Amino acid sequence: MLGQLVKFFIVFFVVVEPLSIVPIFSSLTTGATEDYRRRMAVKAVSIAAGILLMFSLGGKPFLAAMGITVQAFRIFGGLLLFLIALEMVFARESGTRTSTDEKAESLRRADISVFPLAFPLIAGPGALVTILLWVGPVSIAERPLLFAGLALCAALVLAITLGLMLVAGPLMRIVGVTGANVANRLLGVVLGALSVQFVLDGLRSSF
Repeated sequence: MLGQLVKFFIVFFVVVEPLSIVPIFSSLTTGATEDYRRRMAVKAVSIAAGILLMFSLGGKPFLAAMGITVQAFRIFGGLLLFLIALEMVFARESGTRTSTDEKAESLRRADISVFPLAFPLIAGPGALVTILLWVGPVSIAERPLLFAGLALCAALVLAITLGLMLVAGPLMRIVGVTGANVANRLLGVVLGALSVQFVLDGLRSSF
């Protein structure tokens, strides 16, 4: 179980990409007061946690109602995570998370906590897929400790994301955009390998 939790933590951390959220958060809150930044960061992480919790509890029944197997979702999830990994490795703007029009809209918003921070930056498609792939097959009644451990790992990643957003200003002065991109590229390589493994596992289970 410990191995599962460690692997889930790594995958979820890489998919959420807390380091890539820092420069976006910094640019969206340029010139804002410290109180506003803190309020937006806390609210965004809280909303993202609620979205992820609802998806972890209701995602599998929804797929069953739609007639979609976990194996099919695992293959699609692996492909989606692979696209995210490619964007990370090549340091491209993430088309899997926000479009150009959505970014322009976010700059005009007074409250950026729900959009674009909570969704799609923190609880984006990649994070939702990861939650469903790992938490979906786990029954709370049969394996409560594993479910609690996965929830704790997800909460830890969200806590790290919140902490990085709260120190976004000083962190960007130290690390810079280039430093954040280098770290994301290294993590992208790991995510790419794990996404391929998801596809292989899905194909193996199907055939």
